[in-house]
Amino acid sequence: MKYPTLVLSVVFQPLLIPTLVFGLILYAVPEATSIPAEFKDRIFFLIVLSTLLIPMITIIGLRLSATLKSLHMKEIQDRLIPFSITSVYYLLTVYFLYQKTELDPILWQTLSMITIAVIGLTIVTFFWKMSAHMTGAGGLLAVILILGFKFHTFQVLYPLILSILLAGGIGSSRLYLGAHKPLEIYAGLFLGFVVCFLGFNWIWA
Repeated sequence: MKYPTLVLSVVFQPLLIPTLVFGLILYAVPEATSIPAEFKDRIFFLIVLSTLLIPMITIIGLRLSATLKSLHMKEIQDRLIPFSITSVYYLLTVYFLYQKTELDPILWQTLSMITIAVIGLTIVTFFWKMSAHMTGAGGLLAVILILGFKFHTFQVLYPLILSILLAGGIGSSRLYLGAHKPLEIYAGLFLGFVVCFLGFNWIWA
């Protein structure tokens, strides 16, 4: 049982969430943005590069240099540097997108909401070990709900069911692996959901 839960925990890591969110916005709900179809792949690659690949490579580099004791980051001290660096990467990407005035503002606004959740998680991590996995899962769930509310062409039922099952599966895997206590799971889910629900509701008000 431990191997499947570990795979679930590793595959659906928090860094994957921006990729999933932008994938939904750019491809599943085309009317959510005014970006021409021929530019979407480039934008998506930029998001994947800056919010997933570069932070992941950095974290692996920290581990190889022995700055990070374990990629699982079981202790609070292990999380502070990776979370802080990730926050900086996200802020820089938000600034880059903001400066590109020719692009749909939805891009920097979307990533800014995700970045707020990441920064909130990072701040909390200086004092308490809240679940980053569940912060991401809660944010993804909120985005899917808002897309369903705001865009009637979006078939929300199956994505919503999948996101709920995914959140439950991730939370259960983190508990089973002993990575978090129940309160840390619920707090992460709450933070991600509230920040993204309020933020994306404002974006598409």
